[in-house]
Amino acid sequence: MLSKKQMMQKPECRGDIQLRNRVTGNCNQMTSSGTQIKHRTTVQRSKSSSPTSSPESAGKLHPRPSDKLNPKTINPFGEQSRAPSAFAAIYSKGGIPCRLVHGSVKHRLQWECPPDHLPFDPLLITLAEGLRETRHPYTFVSKEGFRELLLVQGAPEKAVPLLPRLIPVLKAALVHLDDEVFERGLNALVQLSVVVGPSLNDHLKHLLTSLSKRLRDKKFKEPISSALQKLEQHGGSGSLTIIKSKIPTYCSICC
Repeated sequence: MLSKKQMMQKPECRGDIQLRNRVTGNCNQMTSSGTQIKHRTTVQRSKSSSPTSSPESAGKLHPRPSDKLNPKTINPFGEQSRAPSAFAAIYSKGGIPCRLVHGSVKHRLQWECPPDHLPFDPLLITLAEGLRETRHPYTFVSKEGFRELLLVQGAPEKAVPLLPRLIPVLKAALVHLDDEVFERGLNALVQLSVVVGPSLNDHLKHLLTSLSKRLRDKKFKEPISSALQKLEQHGGSGSLTIIKSKIPTYCSICC
């Protein structure tokens, strides 16, 4: 026989059972959703704290198009602008008595006084040192100033005594890794040979090794060969022997 307590308990209907299961399922689902949200928040925080998501890192991984257009743009807050080269420092302080004048077609130099009134020492050497510059306006000022100074009246008498100090400076430009610096050094060497003539022969051996190495590069074969011929032309027969001793493949202008 059933006890009185068992008789008083109502049997659960199917609807009550479904309702209880539904409530239990919702609780479980809410607990699972809360866990997923917490996990998702943790992942997002870890990603935001990652160094690769910072703007600076993104810039390093994906360079801007302007970086390619302006490869030599100077950062005003960078170390390079805080420590200018010797030539740039001299130019900014007015140590070189000329300034660049921008023209619509081409640039030119404006001298503070006629160049033939200027002493070559140390101006010519300073301009030669500027040939190793790679930034504007120093590149133009150095190469054009060097050329114009050698055109003045009495240039040979002023330039010859400076050759022992000029040659190491020109050699530094000829061994420079930058192709444009090398070209400026080569042109300056030819300009100097026109002015000093055979006086350059005693110093040629210090420069020909650099030219011989650059001859291996096809793009410099023609300009170097032309420069060697001009060195021979202005240096006389004595220059041919020196050139041949360092560059046996050289073809003389007398051939």
